[in-house]
Parts: sequence; structure tokens; C-alpha cells
Amino acid sequence: MVENIFEKMLKKTRIFKNRDVLRHSYTPEYLPHRKEQIETLASLLLPALQGETPSNILIYGKTGTGKTATVKFVGKQLEEASRKFNAHCVIHYLNCEIIDTQYRVLASLAKTLGRNVPMTGWPTDQVYEEVKRAIDSRDQTVIIVLDEIDKLVRKGDEVLYSLSRINSELRRARVSLIGISNDLKFKNFLDPRVLSSLSEEEIVFPPYNAEQLQDILAQRAELAFYEGVLEDDVIPYCAALAAQEHGDARKALDLLRVSGEIAEAEDADKVTREHVKKAIKRIETDHVVEAVKTLPTQSKIILYGIILLHENGKRKMTTGEVYAVYKILCKKIGFDVLTQRRVSDLISELDMLGIINSIVISKGRYGRTREIRLDVPIKPVKEAILDDYRLEALRDMEKFIRSHITLEFFD
Repeated sequence: MVENIFEKMLKKTRIFKNRDVLRHSYTPEYLPHRKEQIETLASLLLPALQGETPSNILIYGKTGTGKTATVKFVGKQLEEASRKFNAHCVIHYLNCEIIDTQYRVLASLAKTLGRNVPMTGWPTDQVYEEVKRAIDSRDQTVIIVLDEIDKLVRKGDEVLYSLSRINSELRRARVSLIGISNDLKFKNFLDPRVLSSLSEEEIVFPPYNAEQLQDILAQRAELAFYEGVLEDDVIPYCAALAAQEHGDARKALDLLRVSGEIAEAEDADKVTREHVKKAIKRIETDHVVEAVKTLPTQSKIILYGIILLHENGKRKMTTGEVYAVYKILCKKIGFDVLTQRRVSDLISELDMLGIINSIVISKGRYGRTREIRLDVPIKPVKEAILDDYRLEALRDMEKFIRSHITLEFFD
């Protein structure tokens, strides 16, 4: 009888006790090195327990500085306290990277408050009226958390204008807004009327240093791993690497989790520094692949042409060479051919994203040209491009390139 594949995997070395503890979505019972921010936020929300309207709050800080975890932690405690003191408080959390339009924000609010509103199709004013009626149906404080608020603001601040003024239209209930952003400049996009009512209070989250990141990792590791599976230098190493990345706790947690997953896949008894080094490469590859997936279609075709040139022995290439391959690919799969100037601009954007490396070099009396090199792992990037259904025909391009492009490209 063939052994069940899952039973076979479960017999392997046990590394994780609970890997979810190392994910961004997990909110711990205690947040190290955020006491000041927790207490400031709690003091600003305290009026909700006293039947009064809390100030609107803007929270800033770089990625991985504990903003979202702090808001969720304080929000959970506020809801618990409100039940104890019979002061009805509701925290409604929205990630504006996903719920990124005025309509979606209002529809999501309405659904949370028990109203049957479709996610598309109604006039926005009608959805707003439903939200208002739902909020005002009882004596309560509704705190709306808009995480990554800058993503919403870039598409318009009408919903913020409406929600920041909603208290003047309510008879029984109260609303407070909390905006969370990695971008200190996002307020530049706000209408002055919205800005004056929205940014009543501001809290800034500083980056963590290496020592603080060690404390955070140690706290999570105790819950995430079985005792004795982490070598002593793993947590300090992950913390030191993340401290270089602007004190990003998310990066530190990702490193630790992926290191454990690699150790587990290798059936190792312990997680070592070598596993962390492998984790760095895997995470960097994942980030590049995600960036490639979001590229415009024309940029993907250009990048695919660069990959084909690289695979055929061209380690350094010029814009002219890339453009020649790009034109052939476009004509073969039925895409419009952009001008060489526009393609040059798109190559510059690929360079800015770190997907390629390009430098301008002098050719003396022949002028200047750009020298392009590929700077990403080829196999996963290639697959990311070919995952785009519009570019499936590119799968057959490699043999075509070899037979139809002159050998001067591959000298």
C-alpha cells in the first residue's frame, strides 16, 4: 500500500508549533516597545467609553513599525472594555489597498452594520444614507480604521469628507476615524476641508532598532517554534538584517518564518544561520516576482526580450538590441509596437524597480548608449510574465528568436 503523502510529511522533523504567530495578520497579547503609542492611542479613544466622540486620528510610520498591530490591539481592548461598562463601541477595520474606492468603503461599512448593500450598482449617495441610518440606529460609537489610507486618498477624498462630517448628521451615535499610512506626504492630496477635520490628532511610530526587533522575534518565536529548534544566532541575525531595512518588524518576522519553512523542507533538526541566508534569497525573489506581475503588458514584453537575449549569451545589451527583439515579439504576438523612445522610458522604469541594471556609457564620437544587464532570477520571473494570459503566445518564442534574430546579437 502506498503511504499517504501527508502522513509522510507529518513524520518529518517538527519545527513549528504555530507558524501563524509569525504572520503579519497575527496580533499578539503584548506589543514590545510600543507602550507609549498604545497609551497615547488609548487616551484618545477613551471618550468612546464615556459616551463622547473621540478625535479623529492619523497614524504614521514606515512599514513594519507596529502601526496596524497597535491599532488592532487597542481596538480589541476597547471593545472588551465597552462590553464591561455597557458602552457600545464597534471597531471597523478596512484595508484600503483592497477596499480602495469610496463606494467599496461605504458598502463594506453598511454590510458590517447589518445592511444588505451590494458591492456595486447603487448610487453612492444611497449607500451613504444606508451607512448613516445603520450607525444611528442605536446609541453607539463606531470607530472606522482606514489602513493604508493613502491608497484611498489617491483615488479621491470624497468619502473622507463625508465620513469626517457625519457626526453633524447623527442624532444618537458617534463616529471616529483612524487613518494609518506609511506615506507622510499623503496629506498633500487632501482637500483643506478634509485635512482640518481628519488630522485632529497624530501619532508617529519610529522604526525599531536591532535590539527591539530581537525582543519582538523572541516573543513570537516562543509561541511559533518547538523548544530548542532555533540556533542561538538565528534571532540576532534576522533582527540585524531587518534593522538595516528601516527597522521593519514584518521583514524580521518573514525572515524567521521562511527560515523555519526551509529548515522544515530540508528535514533539518534545527533552524540555522544558513537557513536565514536562503530565506533572504527566497523573499527577495518573491518580491521581484510580485513586482513583475504588476508590470504593464508592454513592459513585460520588453523584459521577456531582455531575458531571451540573456539566455542566448548576451550578458550586456544595448537599448537598440532590446528594441530589435521587442519589435519581433510584438509583431509575432499581435501587439502594437511602441517607439524606441517610449521603450527606452520603460527600460528606465525597469531599472528603477531593480529588475534590470542599466548604465549610460560613452561610445566616443558615436555618442552614448545604455548598457543593460539582467538583475533577477530568470526562471520565476519568466513564469510570472507567462502567467499573463495575454502573453501566452510568448512560450513559443524562444526557438523563433534563435532562428530569426541575426547572430550579431549573440557574439
